[in-house]
Amino acid sequence: MTMTIRGRRLQPVIGLEIHVQLATHSKMFCGCGTEFDAPPNSLVCPVCLAFPGALPVPNRQAVALATRLALAVGATVHPRSVFDRKSYYYPDLPKGYQITQQRHPLATGGGIEVHGRRIELERLHLEEDAGRSTHASGGASLVDLNRAGVPLVEIVSRPQLRTPEEAAAFMKEVRRIVRYLGVSDGNMEQGSLRCDANISLGDLDSDVPGARVELKNINSFRFVTQALQHEIARHAEVLAAGGVVARETRSFDPQRGVSVFMRSKEDAHDYRFFPDPDLPPLVLDAQFIEAQRAQLVELPSARSARYQQDWGLSAQDAGVLTTDRATADWFERGVASIDPTPDHGARTKALANLVIGEVTRLLKQQDRLIDSLPFGPERLVQLNDLVDSGVLSGDLALWVLGALWEADGDPAEIAVARGWRQVSDTAELDGVIAAVLSAHPAEAARYRAGQLKLRGFFVGRVMKETAGAANPRLVNERLDALLADGEPG
Repeated sequence: MTMTIRGRRLQPVIGLEIHVQLATHSKMFCGCGTEFDAPPNSLVCPVCLAFPGALPVPNRQAVALATRLALAVGATVHPRSVFDRKSYYYPDLPKGYQITQQRHPLATGGGIEVHGRRIELERLHLEEDAGRSTHASGGASLVDLNRAGVPLVEIVSRPQLRTPEEAAAFMKEVRRIVRYLGVSDGNMEQGSLRCDANISLGDLDSDVPGARVELKNINSFRFVTQALQHEIARHAEVLAAGGVVARETRSFDPQRGVSVFMRSKEDAHDYRFFPDPDLPPLVLDAQFIEAQRAQLVELPSARSARYQQDWGLSAQDAGVLTTDRATADWFERGVASIDPTPDHGARTKALANLVIGEVTRLLKQQDRLIDSLPFGPERLVQLNDLVDSGVLSGDLALWVLGALWEADGDPAEIAVARGWRQVSDTAELDGVIAAVLSAHPAEAARYRAGQLKLRGFFVGRVMKETAGAANPRLVNERLDALLADGEPG
């Protein structure tokens, strides 16, 4: 994505700071809960309210989850890191400072692959969240401090992203990773995953960077794309008019689709960082780090690549199946039940198609999780085998799937008990086809005259007459034969 403005070749330079709320039951430095929907200001204590004399104590589980995430993305976890105070005033920050890690973070380096390109990471560090401010009509503001002190890990990418779409894809991959690892639910609607985006237009012909603008607190993939698209266009407009882009912090208004000025861009010295005197350095021994490494699982990108290599799935299908860990685990259970026969690959693809298609559609329609289904993926393998052997048509297989949705059972037994069978008797089908041709003589004549697209019309009519039970392959064969023989129609 490049552009030429007043003789200069420019390209977007994007870096993200992604804030991930860690899946702990208590806050970063106190024992208060982290429930999202608790009554306002009910999950607070002297520590997160900054009462005099209240001392913070680091949450061991938060440190463990952050360490696990750092190891998963290939970052270097430092045995010694330091908590700093980041001083600024805002009503939802009762201390007047945020505890974070500025100079000596938990981890540095690592990277995440997006669209076949590795985006390097600058750092991962621990910090606490601020509270939430709600701005009501009439100029009033309400403050809820339940979120104040909730543990976060901040992932800072290097400025290597080049398009808004790539930035959104990077954020999606971060969410997939944290969910796979179980370090966060990644729920953007509840603020468990959000980001600040830094954007400038860099000069392709020199090392001179453009003025960097920060977009704060973006909480959806769509808004990441929209905010950056708008900001790139705004920078280009300013530069095309001969102006200078101001270095500032802005927020994105999704209703109007524009960014809004918040304040001039701060430098590190504006926050007066210094080591928190109430917290000693965070020291991790090798045993602790290795214990977190032992908790790692195969990440979605690696799992997707394996599906493509081992089972011949397309990149798109493998990506859908590995979007969340529960679906991937469920699918692999089904694959494990397939006999290692020469047609293993075809049967695996058939299973993938059913999971990606009808199963996913029904789950979304009913707002259910795949783990809540009363049947296992092995039933889908059995169902596909019944279709392959000609016992069931595709339509009848969906009927059986609907029955499985209500209660587990052997697909073959369900079909027998309910009288669902595929009609593969030639004489029986010939009678149905002849009746269809007789009922539609004009269409039959046009088909014989060369309008071959009418085949689908006739097949559809036969399937309707048999309530979807006819063998589609045999219907096509007998339709050709009867038309060629000049049967009624």
